[in-house]
Amino acid sequence: MANVLIAGCGYIGTALGSLLAAEGHTVWGLRRHPATMPSGIRPLEADLTSPDTLQTLPPALDNIFYTAAPDTHDDAAYRAVYVDGLRNLLNALTLQQVRPRRVFLTSSTGVYGESSGAWVDETSPTQPTEFGGIRLLEGERLLLDGPFPATVLRLGGLYGPGRASLIGQVRRGQIAWDDESPVYFNRIYRNDAAGALRHLMMLQHPDPIYLGVDHEPTTLAVLLDWLAQALGVPPTRPGESSKARTARHPANKRCCNAKLVASGYVFRYPTFREGYAALLTDQAG
Repeated sequence: MANVLIAGCGYIGTALGSLLAAEGHTVWGLRRHPATMPSGIRPLEADLTSPDTLQTLPPALDNIFYTAAPDTHDDAAYRAVYVDGLRNLLNALTLQQVRPRRVFLTSSTGVYGESSGAWVDETSPTQPTEFGGIRLLEGERLLLDGPFPATVLRLGGLYGPGRASLIGQVRRGQIAWDDESPVYFNRIYRNDAAGALRHLMMLQHPDPIYLGVDHEPTTLAVLLDWLAQALGVPPTRPGESSKARTARHPANKRCCNAKLVASGYVFRYPTFREGYAALLTDQAG
């Protein structure tokens, strides 16, 4: 059994921590307000952006997962979390002579600059044009060039319990889509994001970078048409309803998860169909 620290123990981190704790691992969850930490995860109150709060980390850590996320969508917040916060943690580990076997970082497919719908994998150029991808890539390089063995999991768009607002928007006819110019999205269910991290932790020699996305990059039109059919409501097209917004997104790429699959990970929710079907079942129950 391993001693594990999850730094920034939020949406992904709590799912991962609960999974590992159920298997018998000792798990600490670090966040600013840990009072509501799920049972099985040991709370550790600290602020990754404040080095003074990181002076007493658990000793003899085997694995560390950096799963922090910014509170706001701006460059300052992304830099604070993915660059400054990560650097603060690495410095604290070094000063306290904690030598983990590996540090894992949850990054994003936003580090790719591709916007024409082409396929990308771990070897594709990383040329982000938005501040989010730029700061994430900066954090990746900081970790991979750092003092500890490291692995980065570049996640697609997360969805799952608590992040299923599309269901309600489709049910109420509040979202429309234009499929004349297809834009591809890449997704992963929260449980698979946590499961992939746990899987990589169990590998003896994981590679530095993996893509964490499901098997099927999909246009928004395909997803929302499927949801409308599953809900038994008519699909809404642009201009059909004054209350519907037309969805737009600048990203447009298809991410390949072949490397993660080849490493042995088996998806619980291989496409959006299985994932959203599970969410619909939960809502019905």
